[in-house]
Amino acid sequence: MNAVMENLLTRRSIRAFENKEIPREELDQILKAAQYAPSAMNRQTWQFTVLSSRPRIQELAAAVGKALGRENYTMYDPQVIIITSNLRDARFGIDDNACALENIFLAAHSFGIGSVWINQLRDACDDPEVRRILRNMGIPDDHAAYGVAALGYAAPAAPKEIAKTGKIVFA
Repeated sequence: MNAVMENLLTRRSIRAFENKEIPREELDQILKAAQYAPSAMNRQTWQFTVLSSRPRIQELAAAVGKALGRENYTMYDPQVIIITSNLRDARFGIDDNACALENIFLAAHSFGIGSVWINQLRDACDDPEVRRILRNMGIPDDHAAYGVAALGYAAPAAPKEIAKTGKIVFA
């Protein structure tokens, strides 16, 4: 099996992370992978906002948890999060961001870095307190936050999501 297929088939969602820093060089390459994701008509109307401060991540997680009525929400306490946002009026913004997130997850896995897609921010990004925090991070008001990639090294006992396969039909 070639390396690309092996990377695709062995990536799993990780929901427990070690307190271990991700090297900046690897984080830069993960972000480059995001930038090279396909986007509708190559417009690239996205923005990738990186938080590597656990206290700032937890501030955002607490605000999202409060907005959604979820006590003790932590976003799995990752080392880094990458927030993907896009212009609200970009017709394919959510699709473009999904492609970028997949590139982030696959690039992270290629470095031995665990990841999980967090989608709750999408539903909470217009809560006044959440929006204030996003604005302070440099995410413009005309952007919707479509997803979060939580990144870090898997904790030793981190359960790995079992791969599921959908139905394939050749017609």
